[in-house]
Amino acid sequence: MTNTDTADAAASAAQVRLLAEAGSEIVRITVNTREAAAAVPEIRRRLADLGVAAPLVGDFHYNGHLLLTEHPDCAAALDKYRINPGNVGVGERHDENFRRMIEVAVAHGKPVRIGVNWGSLDRALLTRLMDENAHRDAPLEDREVVLEAMRESALRSAELAERFGQPHDRIVLSAKVSEVRDLVAVYRALAAACDYPLHLGLTEAGLGTKGIVATTAALAILLHEGIGDTIRTSLTPAPGGDRTEEVRVCQQVLQSLGVRHFAPQVSSCPGCGRTTSSFFQELAFEVTAHIQRRLAHWRGRYPGVEELRVAVMGCVVNGPGESKHADIGISLPGTGEAPRAPVYVEGRLETTLQGETIAEDFARLLDEYVESRYGTPTAG
Repeated sequence: MTNTDTADAAASAAQVRLLAEAGSEIVRITVNTREAAAAVPEIRRRLADLGVAAPLVGDFHYNGHLLLTEHPDCAAALDKYRINPGNVGVGERHDENFRRMIEVAVAHGKPVRIGVNWGSLDRALLTRLMDENAHRDAPLEDREVVLEAMRESALRSAELAERFGQPHDRIVLSAKVSEVRDLVAVYRALAAACDYPLHLGLTEAGLGTKGIVATTAALAILLHEGIGDTIRTSLTPAPGGDRTEEVRVCQQVLQSLGVRHFAPQVSSCPGCGRTTSSFFQELAFEVTAHIQRRLAHWRGRYPGVEELRVAVMGCVVNGPGESKHADIGISLPGTGEAPRAPVYVEGRLETTLQGETIAEDFARLLDEYVESRYGTPTAG
């Protein structure tokens, strides 16, 4: 999701482009004001001029029923609408406002994501479930009632959307919380109760390592169980930080689970008392940088190169064995051993490198392996 002011069409289009180039396959923008809604068609035009085809999702809260009906060009330019049923109104206004948004989606043939968030739950629904829980012989914990309210809100809203004309196959559900165990619980419940596509994401995951680890823990469990159709990482960026980090985290989660492949993977050891030299660290860094520099070229000429596995190991204890498990791997000598580095290709010893040019020689062998493994280069 972008974090620009959507009313600034130039800045928003530029960030969408960055996210798309980083690999984001769908980008969400907030549409929270009339100025933002008026800018959406211009954002779409700018993206077309830039050759960016990533689908745009409009994120609506509180006033989406007004913005979508007052700005039909905005409604037409977006590829999907995100609707939060917890803040479209209360009582009769809730259903009426929700209906107006769904009718716009139907008229324009757009899918919708019904996105429930525990920070903005339907208060009437939550109050009713809390009251019912209080009269049980064995009341549930409050968090369990909240999760049940989220599940019921998502399913009830999907049913309502279909009643208002939205096709079943154009509805996506999400239920965002910020605790790993709660996210797993609510999505397991949703997956068991419906066949709608599910959008996964740990909301407000946090800064840096905390946010990445928490997101990975939650997504890995659900994806491993076959739950989830789209994913999003919600990190708090450092001031002036790179928004595309969220995309890279999503890609790495999918790649680590073997769900999809986006780039060759480099396995490297952490180091220990046998590797007091920093050379293996430097080599791992240089090999990774070499792959990143070559990746765009490789992708265009060698289909399947994203599945390449490379190993850079630091000593003779596990290094040769680990290198044999990779497609191509190098095992460095560690500390106090002869400076000879065997290279293994598909489990077999290919050659042994030594001297001052080990990094350059291994990069050359890597290039040669990519060319031989992934076939005759295509034109371009």
